[in-house]
Amino acid sequence: MDRRRFIRTLTGSLLTVPLAAWAQQAGKLYRIGVLTSAAGPSPTYGPIVSSALRDNGYELGRNVVLEARYAGGRVERLPDLAADLVRRKVDLVLAFGASESLAAMKATTTIPIVFLSPTPVELGLVQSLARPGGNLTGLSVDTGPPVVGKILESLRMVVPTLSRVGALVDPRRPVLAIWEQAGREAGQALGVQLRMIPVHREEDLEAAFAMIAGDRPDALLLTADALVSMNLKRITDFALKHRLPTASYVRDFVDEGALISYGPNFGDLMRRAVSYVDKIFKGARPADLPVEQPTTFELVINLKTAKALGLTIPPSLLQRADQVIE
Repeated sequence: MDRRRFIRTLTGSLLTVPLAAWAQQAGKLYRIGVLTSAAGPSPTYGPIVSSALRDNGYELGRNVVLEARYAGGRVERLPDLAADLVRRKVDLVLAFGASESLAAMKATTTIPIVFLSPTPVELGLVQSLARPGGNLTGLSVDTGPPVVGKILESLRMVVPTLSRVGALVDPRRPVLAIWEQAGREAGQALGVQLRMIPVHREEDLEAAFAMIAGDRPDALLLTADALVSMNLKRITDFALKHRLPTASYVRDFVDEGALISYGPNFGDLMRRAVSYVDKIFKGARPADLPVEQPTTFELVINLKTAKALGLTIPPSLLQRADQVIE
């Protein structure tokens, strides 16, 4: 190949490289907005996100910065926090949760958004899982009837007389109606009645505790609502005092005293969300990236909690567990 042809070929090849990839190679500092209802950084998932960023070639403070906005359990603050990230012209928004994803979607139609949310199609976040359209894509967090059914089934194995289960929920959750229906479907299949116990604010917990103490359900189901997460120790202490088994689809809750968890591996979902961030920074459009669903589900059991409750975990359930905390 002569010199002129070589230069023309090289120039043509370089022009096909996505602009975002050039920016990354040239040392661009990416700014990722993080939107969450939590009160502050997660000691569990924060390091996972940082590690996943490093694995994809991003180092905090060198070529990427995180601008996190925490609602502290007050979901009504999310629209303002999302608008603030847009004003700061972040390159991308990571939205952890349904309320967060909806707030981010309403705040911008141009900045890419990567979400972790249940039922993204039903919420209107995307047109379909295969073809999201718009500026959003991400991971669908499956907490539907099969997951709730597995939790109730596991509780039934520990408490054979299980018939009534209370569920602490934030009524402001955009997916509450969908999740409640999923819970009722799963409960009906097992002959278990699921009762929603609303908690709007932290101040409502005492009233919720009084309702539970009076109603005496056989177990408590804990959702991933920020108010539940922020007051988890208080809730699990109350449950232990009243000898109530607790279960959730959030694995971390078992570390804090819940009896059982069954659900998607949230750490894996976080890592996969970061891979979407990398693809978008390298030129991919959110509209062209199919929404992925969980592939790994885990059953975790806390034997220390079981002992405190005076419960015996059947060997068959222990054998199915991915992790047993002793």
